[in-house]
Amino acid sequence: MQDHHHDKSLSDIHESVDVVKSKSKFKRILSFFGPAYLISVGYMDPGNWATDLAGGSQFGYALIWVLLMSNLMALLLQSLCARLGIVRGKDLAQCNRETYPKRMNFVLYVLAEIAIAACDLAEVLGMAIGLNLLFGIDLIWGVLISFVDTFLLLYLQKLGMRKMEMFIIGLISMIGMCFMVEMFFAKPDLGEVALGFIPSLPNSAALYISIGIIGATVMPHNLYLHSALVQTRKIPREPTFIKKALKYNFFDSAIALNLAFFVNAAILILAASVFHKNGMHEVADLKDAYYLLGSTLGTHWASKLFAIALILAGQSSTVTGTLAGQIVMEGYLRLRISPILRRLITRLLAIVPAVLVILIAGEEQVGALLIFSQVLLSMQLAFAVVPLIHFVSDKKKMGQFVIKPYVQLLAWLIAAIIAVLNFQLVYVEVKGWIIKLDNLWWSMGLIAGSLGLALLLLMTVFYPIWHRRQPTLVDVHAPFEALVFDKVTPFKTIVVALDFSISDTKAVEHAFHFCTKDTVIVLVHVVESASVKYTGGETGDYEARKDMERLMKYVNLFRQQDIEVKYELRYNNRVKAIVGVCKQYDGNLLIVGSHGHSGVKDFIFGETVNKLRHEVKIPVFIAQ
Repeated sequence: MQDHHHDKSLSDIHESVDVVKSKSKFKRILSFFGPAYLISVGYMDPGNWATDLAGGSQFGYALIWVLLMSNLMALLLQSLCARLGIVRGKDLAQCNRETYPKRMNFVLYVLAEIAIAACDLAEVLGMAIGLNLLFGIDLIWGVLISFVDTFLLLYLQKLGMRKMEMFIIGLISMIGMCFMVEMFFAKPDLGEVALGFIPSLPNSAALYISIGIIGATVMPHNLYLHSALVQTRKIPREPTFIKKALKYNFFDSAIALNLAFFVNAAILILAASVFHKNGMHEVADLKDAYYLLGSTLGTHWASKLFAIALILAGQSSTVTGTLAGQIVMEGYLRLRISPILRRLITRLLAIVPAVLVILIAGEEQVGALLIFSQVLLSMQLAFAVVPLIHFVSDKKKMGQFVIKPYVQLLAWLIAAIIAVLNFQLVYVEVKGWIIKLDNLWWSMGLIAGSLGLALLLLMTVFYPIWHRRQPTLVDVHAPFEALVFDKVTPFKTIVVALDFSISDTKAVEHAFHFCTKDTVIVLVHVVESASVKYTGGETGDYEARKDMERLMKYVNLFRQQDIEVKYELRYNNRVKAIVGVCKQYDGNLLIVGSHGHSGVKDFIFGETVNKLRHEVKIPVFIAQ
């Protein structure tokens, strides 16, 4: 608990929710709840639906216990993630970076990115299938439409963490309501449902489906995400408050994951009561399920609610994928890029394969692509679980909050089950690909890749035990000791950009403040009249003449204070003109007024300050 000084995870929303400021005890407790709901959407994304449908249609209610077991496993793992983030103040990616060697970390980063892209692929396909079923939109157009929600996360982040969480909770609630109505239509036998909680495996095919259910349930990117999201809560770094935070976050995880369990169980029960009961034992495709629901239950609402829930599941999951991508990139590579670029990269990695498969192989291969995405997720899971257990079992780092020996034993048992089951699933799929491809080089590549993954997993298990090295602090900044502070010299030339609005008052006021007797003030205003826009250069129109008159008033204002002042009236492009003046007069400081608008207004009226910051090589002071 001594290494809390590091670069913040999800810095734009880090400690953005104060859990102690509210006077009401109920509100203080409630403020802890939220992160697990963003996690829970990963447990009910479209990738889970195929395995739930297959399990219910083939074996009726017999595999409900597998869903419950996988949910309990997920609850333990997510609570460990929350513990890591709360106690150490670091996310899983940052802890990996300080523990494992550089090259190994890069491979772990690549695997994490593949997992995020695979998850996003399932969400894109799920949403596209939902749009196709509900509105008849071609799959390829549905995939392209999903690109639009790239900008949804950016808007939600601007609204704040709590509003983002409420948005996700709203989507989850609607998904739950859809399946409650579906249960009303299906009328499952509650006695048989209860028997499904007794562990049993009818045959080897049931084992394969069970592996798929577990592999599709626990998502690797959720482990990275949860360890960062809990850090959005601002709590005092004292044992009493940390203990409370751990308790309330466990309740948060338990409630949220039980809701996810309800959705997954509802899909399996729906398939069992509608398809298995009527002798349809091979229903695993989402499209087949949609059409059969309506015809079997005798109401078109059963099909429509299924499609609506599918779209909502895809939409809710897309938010968490980008956040997870931001975490692994910053944690592993210490690389921070703009949220919109991060979202575009993540979504393009999902959309491009989907579009190529639809164009080359046809829409009938979309189901196979959805299954492939789940296999990819299965391959990555153990590489997130094993390091997590190592970190929360480290008494030196976790102090009094290290997990108990029996919890360690249970966690390692779960890790072993996940590793064995997922590698079994990967083995079956790779074997099938080798037979299907019937190509020596492809076969050798697949075998080598599988062996490489097995070796990497062994390294993640044993490296922290063999190498108790001093951790490397995860910090994106240069060390403080390396900084050199020169004596502050006054600004010789200050450029003041005027836009003839109310913001000029603050800009001029601060220019006076920074002035010394040797300072030269350069005033600049850019004319952007219609004729200037048309000609692209200097004009003598009415607006230009009036702008010069007003500029001279500012010039006289400085001269009255015995300050040397120069002025420039420029034309057309604000950014280029101001940058040009700064270079011409060798400016040391640029003062600009805040325009007072953002978002859509930036798009309508134009936005200068952010562009100027990147164009000029001198300090920019924004007067507000």
